[in-house]
Amino acid sequence: MTKSLQLNQQTHNESQLVSNIANFWRQGTFASFEGIKSIDIHYACFIHKEPKCPALIIVPGRSEGYLKYQELAFNLYSQGFSIFIIDHRGQGLSGRLLPNSNKGYVEDFQDYVDDLQSFIENTVDHHCTTKPFILAHSMGGAIATRLMQDSPNMIKAAVISSPMLGFNSGFLPQAIAKSMVTIKLSINKLFSKTPWYFWGQKDYALTAFSKNKLSHCELRYKNFTDLYEDNSKIQLGGVTCHWLAQSITAQAEIFSKIPQLVTPILLLQAGSDSIVSKQAQDDFCQQLHAMQPQSCPNGIPSEIEGAYHELFFELDRYRDIALQQAVAWFKLHL
Repeated sequence: MTKSLQLNQQTHNESQLVSNIANFWRQGTFASFEGIKSIDIHYACFIHKEPKCPALIIVPGRSEGYLKYQELAFNLYSQGFSIFIIDHRGQGLSGRLLPNSNKGYVEDFQDYVDDLQSFIENTVDHHCTTKPFILAHSMGGAIATRLMQDSPNMIKAAVISSPMLGFNSGFLPQAIAKSMVTIKLSINKLFSKTPWYFWGQKDYALTAFSKNKLSHCELRYKNFTDLYEDNSKIQLGGVTCHWLAQSITAQAEIFSKIPQLVTPILLLQAGSDSIVSKQAQDDFCQQLHAMQPQSCPNGIPSEIEGAYHELFFELDRYRDIALQQAVAWFKLHL
């Protein structure tokens, strides 16, 4: 279907690791199901040979797909988990929602949540006898959190990495930034039925490593950008005004429904994240821990100082910490 990643980890035996990951990936099951509103939702799964191994669901961030997660899936499978990865509607290999497939769009943020719930009930649960774990990144963190609010008993424990609980608006106050989204969306609806890009957003374009704010690891950055360059079907551009408005509404809902979160949650925070709001993550942990002491130990995120947004595609000195903490959290709740 697509080529495997060329190099997957900084290691003394890189060629052997590449071969191991390639062999592992070939053993996966790659399929799809009909999601909410008849959208085709693709997924990958790797069922462990040991029948009692717990299930771990990887919930990717915006613009990502399961093809990007080959190295992490291999790492986690090696730790004794059966791995399941979903491609959200409108991205990865799943069905797109607009004639311009580059536009980041979702009709209703809840559709992401309902797709994930359907995936768990109809695919993951068929392979597992116990409740699954979740490892969710960025937008996936927001989706997984909303799922755990809607279905408090569905997930055993979760790790949310750089979760999209608020946007980083830079020097612009949050209130003004949100007003700009509302204004642009209103103008869009007034003049066109086609969702517009938000200001500064455009079709897919490769960002040079020197200008990226996702990872310090040039090797891993090249791996996943090469993957996108070589597979036009998984490319995704910037976000629409409608997607932003839906995401802001979902973020507000997450905070208003914090009392519904009973699943033990660990929040991994990238210390040098400029994509999402670290303050929103701090506020979330403080409020959640006050109500559910088993979550967000000490009432704060587990910060990995110096790391950029993509913790599991970072340099080993950051990535290893994130991976070790995630695995330890899951094994604590076995």
